[in-house]
Amino acid sequence: MKKVNLGIIGTGGVANTYLRFIREGSANVEITALCDIDAEKVESLAKDFQCRAYTDYHKLIDDKICDAVVIATPHFLHTPIGIAALGAGLHVLVEKPISAQKADCQKLIAAHTDKTKVFGACFNQRVRPHFKAVKDVIDSGQLGDIIRVECIATHWFRTNNYYKSASWRTKWGGGGGGILINQAQHQLDLLQWFVGMPSKVTGFCKFGHTHDIEVEDTANAYFEYANGATGLFAVSTCEYPGTDRLEICGQFGKITIDNEEVVFLRNQQSVKEINESELPFTFKTKPEKVCINIQEEEFRQQWKHTLENFIEAILAGAELIAPAEQGINAVELANAIIYSSIKNKTVELPLDAAEYDRLLQELIKNSSQE
Repeated sequence: MKKVNLGIIGTGGVANTYLRFIREGSANVEITALCDIDAEKVESLAKDFQCRAYTDYHKLIDDKICDAVVIATPHFLHTPIGIAALGAGLHVLVEKPISAQKADCQKLIAAHTDKTKVFGACFNQRVRPHFKAVKDVIDSGQLGDIIRVECIATHWFRTNNYYKSASWRTKWGGGGGGILINQAQHQLDLLQWFVGMPSKVTGFCKFGHTHDIEVEDTANAYFEYANGATGLFAVSTCEYPGTDRLEICGQFGKITIDNEEVVFLRNQQSVKEINESELPFTFKTKPEKVCINIQEEEFRQQWKHTLENFIEAILAGAELIAPAEQGINAVELANAIIYSSIKNKTVELPLDAAEYDRLLQELIKNSSQE
C-alpha cells in the first residue's frame, strides 16, 4: 500500500484541521470519503476533495472505499463508530476523548481484536516539543521518584457563544461532561503520561458556574499516588486571563512548564539523602538550573504530526504517539473527579465503570437542557 485511503467521520472544526494538511500535501494519504449528518455541508466538502459524501457512517464503512477513518464526532458517537470501523477491519484514529465514560472506553478497546489494524488516539499535546522534553527527563530517571505534581490549566476560557454554537457541549447527554471530558483531556492525559495514574481522587466541580450549561465548567482535584506522592489539579473555562502551568517535583529536583518555558532545577543529591544527612536544618544549597530551550511550532502542526504518525504506523509499522488503549486513563480521571464531586467522597482507582455509568445515566435522565 503506497497511499492510505482515508475517510473522516464528522466534519466539524477539528476535521477541518486534518483536511487542511491533507490539502497542503501530507504524504501518503488521500481523502476518499467524508461523513456528516449535515448533508449540504458534507456534499460541498466532498466536491472540493473529489471524494464520496455520506450522512450515515454505516454506509461509508460498508462501501469499503477506505483503509482507515478518523472519528471526529461528538463524544458519545466515538464508541459505536469505532466499534463498527474496527469490526470492518479498518484502521482507526479517534479524537479525544476516546469515549465519554470508562465503560464505553472498555467496549471500544475490546473491539480492537485485530492487532494488525492501527488504533490511535489524537492526544496532540504529546507531540509538542516541550512536553516531549519533559517526558524524556522523567523517563530517564533524572527527576527520580515523584513527590508532588501540580497542574493549573485555566487558560481554556470559553464564551457562552462557544457553547451555543454546538449545544451538545452543554449537557450530560451530549458531551458526557464539560471541561474535564472536553478541553482538559489533554492535561489529564499528560499527567498520567508523565507520572502514572493516582490511587485516589478527590474532586470538586462547579456545574454551570458562569455559563448556561449543566456540565462542569470549573474543576479542582486532589490526587494521591501509591508511592505517597500527591497532586493538585485545577481547570476552568471561566477565567480570563488564565494560567497554563505544570510543576513536577521529584527526589532530584523540580520541573516547571510555564506556557512553553521549561525549567529543570536539579539537585546533586536526592531529597531523601539530604533529609537523612548531618546537614543543618537551614539547608540552602542552590540546585543547578537547567533551562530546556524549545522551539515551539505553529499550533495546528500538532494535528499534522499526529496524522502523519498514524499514516506511518499503517504503512511502515511506526510506533504510535498515543495508542487508543491509553485514552481510557484520561477519561477515567475525568469520570472520577466528577463522581467524587457529586458523591462528595474520595474515589479509589480503578473507578467502578458500572457505578459511574449509573450516575451518568441518572444525570442524563434528569437533564434540564433540551
